[in-house]
Amino acid sequence: MQTLTLQQLADAIGAAVQGDPALPIQGVATLASAKPGHIAFLANEKYRSQLDSTQASAVIVAPDVDVPDGIAALRMKNPYAGFAKVAQLLDTTPKPADGIHTSAQVHATTKIGKNVSIGANAVIAEQVELADNVTVGVGCYIGPNTRIGVGTQLWQHVVIYHNCVIGENCLVHAGTVIGADGFGWANEGGKWIKIPQLGRVVIGNRVDIGASTTIDRGALDDTIISDGVIIDNQCQIAHNVFIDEDTAIAGCTVLAGSCRIGKRCLIGGATAINGHISVCDDVQISGFSMVIKEITEPGAYASGIPAAPQREWRRNGARYRQLDDLFQRVKKIEKQLNN
Repeated sequence: MQTLTLQQLADAIGAAVQGDPALPIQGVATLASAKPGHIAFLANEKYRSQLDSTQASAVIVAPDVDVPDGIAALRMKNPYAGFAKVAQLLDTTPKPADGIHTSAQVHATTKIGKNVSIGANAVIAEQVELADNVTVGVGCYIGPNTRIGVGTQLWQHVVIYHNCVIGENCLVHAGTVIGADGFGWANEGGKWIKIPQLGRVVIGNRVDIGASTTIDRGALDDTIISDGVIIDNQCQIAHNVFIDEDTAIAGCTVLAGSCRIGKRCLIGGATAINGHISVCDDVQISGFSMVIKEITEPGAYASGIPAAPQREWRRNGARYRQLDDLFQRVKKIEKQLNN
């Protein structure tokens, strides 16, 4: 377990110290669960009362927040971001692999950088390039001619098909598949003819991809995930999708083929975005939304229907089926009134 002083943490995150700068900090926790030696944070006034009873040795707070006697503080404008950075510094998560395991199958043509780790039973195909400090977890497969940049980590059983490119300092969680075929078929006389998917998946730097997510390769051009994108667990990214920088996509979201998502978008869980449409920069889409046409103006969008008591839902469902009839009746009345 790593121990850092309060001053070391302050220097790392750009915070001002209140209290003993030599105070040792060994871990991070919430205000409610923290113990001596932990640092917690307050970013939401909803939890203000927990500040008075926390056992944390220190807290990360905004400059104007009063802290009880006996608790040290790091003060900064964005305590939540500060907590995230401190959590990285004190992270106890083990590496997916350490060193190159004897059971790993690494092709003789693979180019391996410095300090690369490859876990047990991983398979690295021909002409793969693994840059410095890459980590490949247990049971991964990396297909021919794939390139992986400096510091990227793959957790267990990640599959990366041929010719893919993954940038620097990415994190890919267990069970994810990158570069499988997109859903490309032609129909002739009721019979399906498969269209080979000849593009790649190209992933930028600092991309985080959750567990069991699939990112399909392009049909002809590439599927592109830009720098700083966050993709949660069990998402489906179809062929030739383009996602611009720093967009975040929550779990179980589906992006259909050839859609384009702008910069800094926030897409809620279980959202479905239709193919061949564009979403502009700085759009927030609520969970369970269905996007079927282009979004050209920044802002918040939603289409999900909240849960309701069953009786209420059934009544509303019945009324919804009557909506067209009601519209026609109103239209008829308006016509009569105008005459």
